[in-house]
Amino acid sequence: MTNYGWIGLGNMGGPMTANLAKAGHQVRGFDLNPEASAAAAASGVQIVDSIAEAVAGAEVIFTMLPKGEHVRSVFDGPDGIWANAAQSSLLADSSTVDIETSQFCHQRSTDLGFHFVDSPVSGGISGAAAGTLAFMLGGEPEDTERVRDYVAPMSGKTIVAGAATAGIAAKICNNMMLFIDLMAASEGSQLAEHLGLDPQVFWEIASVSSARSWAQQTWYPAPGVVPTAAANNNFDATFRVDLARKDVGLALQAGLSTGVKLPAAELVSAQLDELINEGLGDKDCSLIVKHASPDGTVRGYTP
Repeated sequence: MTNYGWIGLGNMGGPMTANLAKAGHQVRGFDLNPEASAAAAASGVQIVDSIAEAVAGAEVIFTMLPKGEHVRSVFDGPDGIWANAAQSSLLADSSTVDIETSQFCHQRSTDLGFHFVDSPVSGGISGAAAGTLAFMLGGEPEDTERVRDYVAPMSGKTIVAGAATAGIAAKICNNMMLFIDLMAASEGSQLAEHLGLDPQVFWEIASVSSARSWAQQTWYPAPGVVPTAAANNNFDATFRVDLARKDVGLALQAGLSTGVKLPAAELVSAQLDELINEGLGDKDCSLIVKHASPDGTVRGYTP
């Protein structure tokens, strides 16, 4: 049995910790959201009232938070992880953040005598629930090897991407490609439907053809085709528009710093911005399909 400290019990952290508890590990979790905490408690997580309580005696401490600013705040300061964790605790951040935040966590951890791994994941809420997430690890070899065992109950695949920040770099690139694929699935689904093709039949064709992608397989933006699609539930969020925009923004930021041109990512970003400006930032990112519809209406969505 491993003692885990966990900060962030939301849409991803909740099911991830549930799998750890199911595997027989002790998990002490902290989250500011009472509803998230209650759901995690029902899954076997021991809910505590502070970061200090969550990290006390933990062999490994994970953070799974929305943005870089949240990650920095829980690590730093007198109430944070660095001030309260034992230096023997391995630190791992599974949030999707900017490269600079990840580098800050690596460097500051090293300066304070801690070992830190950036360990972002891919697979979404469904993968978190199923324990089949793909982990991308960045850090010193001995640290990334230690993390492998700790993530095993949550993962289907774990890959060491390289040195410090390599994991988060891989995640930023991956998510950028995901949302470009989602835009392709959105446009393809609408064109096929308006050409008179049955949505299920076309999806089956795409699934065995060159249009196949994870977004097309999992988030196909038409109701009644795949069970994991938000289109079945009025586009209630499995991955929020505003968080998708944040992730695409991280890629655009990286593109600026490296000089890489990202025109497709810029288009996705603009379309997500339009949804946010319409007040739809809390809906599912697959609602980007509205931009492909001739009149902005789509089956499965009632404003």
